[in-house]
Amino acid sequence: MGIFEPYRAIGYITSGIPFSVNRLGTETFVTVSVGKAFQVYNCAKLSLVLVGPHLPSKIRALASYREYTFAAYGNLVGVFHRANQVAIWNKHEAKVNLLLVFGDHLLSLDVDGNMYVWPFKGVMEEDSVVPVGLVCFGDGFTPSCIVHPDTYLNKVIVGSHEGSLQLWNINTNRKLYDFKGWGSPISSCVSSPALDVVAVGCADGKIHVHNIRYDEEVVTFSHSMRGSITALSFSTDGQPLLASGSSSGVVSIWNLEKRRLQSVIKDAHDGSIISLYFLANEPVLMSSSADNSIKMWIFDTTDGDPRLLRFRSGHSAPPLCVRFYANGRHILSAGQDRSFRLFSVVQDQQSRELSQRHVSKRAKKLKLKEEAIKLKPVIAFDVAEIRERDWCNVVTNHEDTAQAYVWRLQNFVIGEHILRPCPENPTPVKSCTISACGNFAILGTAGGWIERFNLQSGLSRGIYVDRLEGNHAHNAEVIGVACDSTNTLMISAGFSGDVKVWDFKGRGLKSRWEVGCSLVKFVYHRLNGLLAVVSDDFIIRVYDVVASRMVRKFEGHSDRVTGLCFSEDGKWLLSSSMDGSLRTWDIILARQIDAMHVDISITALSLSPNMDLLATTHVDQNGVYLWANQSLFTGDSDISSYASGKEVTSVKLPSISTVTHSDVESEEGIVTQHLESRDVPSFRPLIPQMPDLVTLSLLPKSQWQGLINLDIIKLRNKPIEPPKAPEKAPFFLPSIPSLSGEVLFKPSEGDNAEVPKAEVDRSNRLAELLPSKFIELLRSGTEANNFLPFTDYIKGLSPSTLDLELRMLQIIDDDDEEDGVDRPELQLIEMLLNYFIQEVSLQNDFEFVQALIRLFLKIHGDTIRRQPSLQNRARELLQTQSRVWQRVDKLFQGARCMITFFSNSQF
Repeated sequence: MGIFEPYRAIGYITSGIPFSVNRLGTETFVTVSVGKAFQVYNCAKLSLVLVGPHLPSKIRALASYREYTFAAYGNLVGVFHRANQVAIWNKHEAKVNLLLVFGDHLLSLDVDGNMYVWPFKGVMEEDSVVPVGLVCFGDGFTPSCIVHPDTYLNKVIVGSHEGSLQLWNINTNRKLYDFKGWGSPISSCVSSPALDVVAVGCADGKIHVHNIRYDEEVVTFSHSMRGSITALSFSTDGQPLLASGSSSGVVSIWNLEKRRLQSVIKDAHDGSIISLYFLANEPVLMSSSADNSIKMWIFDTTDGDPRLLRFRSGHSAPPLCVRFYANGRHILSAGQDRSFRLFSVVQDQQSRELSQRHVSKRAKKLKLKEEAIKLKPVIAFDVAEIRERDWCNVVTNHEDTAQAYVWRLQNFVIGEHILRPCPENPTPVKSCTISACGNFAILGTAGGWIERFNLQSGLSRGIYVDRLEGNHAHNAEVIGVACDSTNTLMISAGFSGDVKVWDFKGRGLKSRWEVGCSLVKFVYHRLNGLLAVVSDDFIIRVYDVVASRMVRKFEGHSDRVTGLCFSEDGKWLLSSSMDGSLRTWDIILARQIDAMHVDISITALSLSPNMDLLATTHVDQNGVYLWANQSLFTGDSDISSYASGKEVTSVKLPSISTVTHSDVESEEGIVTQHLESRDVPSFRPLIPQMPDLVTLSLLPKSQWQGLINLDIIKLRNKPIEPPKAPEKAPFFLPSIPSLSGEVLFKPSEGDNAEVPKAEVDRSNRLAELLPSKFIELLRSGTEANNFLPFTDYIKGLSPSTLDLELRMLQIIDDDDEEDGVDRPELQLIEMLLNYFIQEVSLQNDFEFVQALIRLFLKIHGDTIRRQPSLQNRARELLQTQSRVWQRVDKLFQGARCMITFFSNSQF
């Protein structure tokens, strides 16, 4: 255990596994793989609706059926009901590569050529599912794709890397026909809306539309771009279109009636096309690629060419720089894919790429790829949140680029100004910073030149020159520049090991000192005036800028330091290295307080201003990984109790899913998982770890506030028009009016003629007191002294339903008081009082329980007043309520005093 614990990874959209499309009602959902987990998107707006659990190994194939998802990982097939894994099928001895949902069966095909047929309807959630069929392909047939031709009962077509096709009956496990093929490996195959016709894509770039009933060729298309055909899809909205994707990232649209190419999307994706799918009865094509993106194209133009409708994308290459923004709600990152992106920590749908102004149009006009038009990869950037609404507030340096660019985050677009330092002798810009006021940007170049620019106008506002160095600030590359919080000092560091302090306004040199070795990293903390530099001997040195002397020295890294970051309060210094370690140094105590080792080295890091999350990027990883700061989420104020100190602990990287499988044990290739019962809720409210704190219910505000204002809501929703008369039944069917408006038929007179009125009243009363689920859970919770299932149930009820459940316990005939103690209503009211006493004392679901108590007393207050046995319980509830509220009020008073103190202080 350490200070930073794995939380989750963001920025992953899809991987190189074909997606699976499923339709539920009127909505269409697509399931994609993201390494060791899967994600489900709603195709209406490509919004993320579900994230699957973290699996032991990477997903190799996906299939979906209604609310179930089948994922093949290793030699196993996992069955998931939404995000819960309910079964594992483990008959395969080799890795599973292909899955196909076929009617009531699932076909799974492994790399050894064994295809199992699993019956899943009705037995989906059983681990002991036995396959009903097994198909073994010969040594000369290596399966590459599988498809079910429409209307072909119990039959599938399997393509091979050798170039041949086979038609199999999975019911009899018998091969029916062998197609010769076209002399090229088959990479994809899809069924068409026309009967007996399939499209086959080959590795030589040709598409063969084939009639399998007569084994005849219908038409052949050939890609002009090199690469194999990796995905195919037929349109189902009436247009005779066939979409094909190649390994070069090009999507081609073929007109089947005219038998020619209709349109080409040249830069559809930056990587190989993995999947294509035309939405049912819609002119919308969905595509996915290995470039970590999903795109939807719509055919609504006059010339028939598709246009981009919506998309979700992340970095297609590992990011190089990362930094928190907007008080920790967003993360800015720049990657090797030449993109500059903003990720949302709160809502993934808000993540987006910053625009570089009409890249696709310029690339199309110049007949170039978009990659050639985009700016080179960002190597450093700085941001000033204070000027987001005024002008450009981000400045970026790019690889081997002699100018810097500005960005306006309010509009998510690149700015109109380009900053060009030293135009007479341009050299690549290596470092940048923005002043605390947000008005100036200072750039340092590889030639030792430092120049200041105004961000609003983009004009130069002077250079910093050291007369001893000639007309430059440093005699070597400037690795870093920084400004203090009052625009008084500017600090710069050169690669040769010299650190200089300048007068910000006058641009004169005030002091300098030599580190003694070459510098590679540089970070400055504005609030406490400390400067941390890293030299090529892997030692971190901390300097007091005002005193111009070294105050701390940290040693421990054994390889190149890749990231350096101060905490917001200036007490911690975080550093990462290519040796795979992340170390936390306490500046006040001058020692290492925590260290962890990850399998993949960290390339950049950033700590949020609230110090609750740490963001890291890693070698060959396209996502941004988040770590939770345990010192803010645990009640223990002593960091040494969970920090590793001088020891280095090994930690796994955060997963995409926050649900991990800790019960999965891998031993000699056999994976055994102990699945929890589906009847047990997956969420359990935590008992407060600190006695003065309360735990909220996390319910929507409208749900618990609706209990308080239920009378107002009912009055507002009262119908304005009078009720309509019910429809008359035929004359030969006697009917009676009803409150609901439904036609109720009058029973025959002989049915209830012999039943006395007292018996009818008694039976009606018994029917009203039949134990509902509300009463059953309340009684079982009282007997077991555990009201957790009861709380989970009532939290799922609507305010009106919960009000009805409480009113069902209301006593109608208050005159009969001699048998009041034995009444079941009074016993249930006493149980509810006991429930409130326990929940208030535990301080769980605080705001929901308070609203529920108010509604309960409003309904049953008169009954409690008249019953002595209930009065004692009510007094106990009042005492418990007062005691808890005193503690909460005392805590709030202390917080208000601290806020007042800091607001009046002179810091």
